[in-house]
Amino acid sequence: MKDLTDYWRDRFDWRTHEQAINGFPQFRAEVDGVGIHFIHRRGAGPDPLPLVLLHGWLSSFVQMLKIIPLLADTAAHGGDAADSFDVVVPSLPRYGFSDRPAARGMSLGRIASLVATLMRDGLGYERYAARGSDLEGGVLQQLAIAHPEALVGLHLSGINPYVGQVPEDLMPAEQEFVANAQRWNFQEMSYAMEQSSKPQTLAYGMNDSPVGLAAWIIEKFQRWSDCNGDLESRFSKDEL
Repeated sequence: MKDLTDYWRDRFDWRTHEQAINGFPQFRAEVDGVGIHFIHRRGAGPDPLPLVLLHGWLSSFVQMLKIIPLLADTAAHGGDAADSFDVVVPSLPRYGFSDRPAARGMSLGRIASLVATLMRDGLGYERYAARGSDLEGGVLQQLAIAHPEALVGLHLSGINPYVGQVPEDLMPAEQEFVANAQRWNFQEMSYAMEQSSKPQTLAYGMNDSPVGLAAWIIEKFQRWSDCNGDLESRFSKDEL
């Protein structure tokens, strides 16, 4: 953290990254009373498939910037132009340049409704594919339940299976799976318990210390990736 903080404070060039971000076509739309920011990069192929990319907690639309060109212009990156996508990357309510909700009730289902309305009424897409992880995997599951006719398919990651009442007749491999899921929840989900039960206490500490907030977030990049403790083997300091 000290090494990263020193770089962030003394050598990080924000203007370079600001210019790169501004190179993407970005918009804001009023969706059911909520201002939603999104990138809309049209595909370079003959019939691009619309694709929604949703970020999860601790992240933002910036997470998707490296892969947007690969998906939108497949031919320029060694692929087939017929496989290109119209890429839509919304910012969740309260994240990035999207509005902070003015009332309670911004649930996974409510966010899913906003995404469906943006894609159908705002951008004119009747059918599309979607990809999400973490929080947004939950949003897309709700989207699939409410609007199955709109979805070509889903790609999900970062979603632990629900482990409730465990049957007694599990096979050994199933028992190991359940044990691993329970161990993960115990070791890696403590942040969620704190944020859901005592959010205000945590918020004062995090917002009072940029380094404290950075550590809270950076730890997840380390624990939720395959870096095996070497964070910069997967993410540059600039990305972090």
